[in-house]
Amino acid sequence: MAAKLQTIRNVLPQIKSELFSKPNVIATGIGYKIVAGKPTNDLCIICSVDTKVAKATLAADELLPESVDNIPVDVMPTGPIYIHQSPTGRYRPAPGGISVGHYQITAGTLGCWVRKNGKFYMLSNNHVLANSNAASPGDPILQPGPTDGGINPQDQLGVLSEFVPINFEDGSGGGGNSNCGIANAIATTLNAMASLAGSKTRMNPVLIPALPSASATDNLVDAAIAEPLNQDDVHNEILNIGAINETAEAALGMNVKKMGRTTGFTTGTIQQIDATVTVNYGAGKNATFVDQLITTPMSEGGDSGSAVVNTENKLVGLLYAGSTSITILNRIQNVFSALNVSLT
Repeated sequence: MAAKLQTIRNVLPQIKSELFSKPNVIATGIGYKIVAGKPTNDLCIICSVDTKVAKATLAADELLPESVDNIPVDVMPTGPIYIHQSPTGRYRPAPGGISVGHYQITAGTLGCWVRKNGKFYMLSNNHVLANSNAASPGDPILQPGPTDGGINPQDQLGVLSEFVPINFEDGSGGGGNSNCGIANAIATTLNAMASLAGSKTRMNPVLIPALPSASATDNLVDAAIAEPLNQDDVHNEILNIGAINETAEAALGMNVKKMGRTTGFTTGTIQQIDATVTVNYGAGKNATFVDQLITTPMSEGGDSGSAVVNTENKLVGLLYAGSTSITILNRIQNVFSALNVSLT
C-alpha cells in the first residue's frame, strides 16, 4: 500500500495540469475509489468536479482518463467550492444556511428557498419561524435572528406565512395557517373586528396534515415557511454549498451535508430510516415524530432548520433536533407535502 501511494504521489504532479484542463475539474487528490457509493481499498486519483455530466455530452478530448499509468482515476461531484462565510451575519439577498428566526425566539437556520404559487418562501422549522406554535401568520421574521443581533423592524426579512402545528404529548397544539380559503377569510374578518374592539386575541386557522400510519398525537414534520418582504432579497442557493434543484429519497449509508447557523458546514451519514423519536422542546413539552431520519452527529443548537443534501446537492431532509451523538431530520418529501411547496 505504501509503495502504491508513493507511486501515485510521483505521478499526480506530472498530470495535474492536464486533469485541470478538463471541463468542470476543480480539485485533484489521492483517495480511495468509490464504488456504488462506498469507499473501497483501492487507491486512486480523485478528480472533483463542480458538475458531473454525461460522457455523451463531452468531446473525446474533454473526457477524463479512466486511468493514468495503470492508476485508476475516479470522478467525484462536489459542487462549487466556496470560502466558508459566517452564517450569523446579515445577508441581503439572503441564501439558505444563515441565521434567521421569529422575532420572539433566539435564532435558527434558514434552510433553503422553496416555491409556492409562483413565489419564493423561506423554509425552516416551526420552532424557528413560528415559535413552537405560539406565533401567528404575519409575524416578523428577522435575519439575522435576534440572538445574532437582528432587530425588529430594521432586520425584518419576511413574515410568517404558515406552519404545521406540533402536537405535544400534553395535548397542546394549535396554531398554524390553513390552506382553506374560507377558513382564512373568516379568521381575517373576525381578527379585524377584534382589533377594532381593542382586543389582542386573534383567531388562527389550523393546518392539520394527514399522518399516515400514525396516531393522532404523532408528528411527521417540524416545519414552517415565511414570505420575504421583497422577492429581490432571495438568493436561491445555500451558503457554502451552492444551488439545489432536486430532491432525493434518503437511504441508509448515504453521505449528507448541511450549512447551519451554529456549526456551519458539516457532513454526516444516514444511520437510520423509518425512525420514531421523542423530542424534548423544553418547558416540559415533548413531541413524538414518526418516519424520521437519523444521521451521525452533524449539528448543535441553532442549526435547526438546516436543509440537508446528499453529495449531489439533492435535498433529502430538514434538520430539527439532535443530541451529542445523533442528528434528526424530517424526510423532505413529508415537509413538501405538508406545506404544499416545491423547489421549482
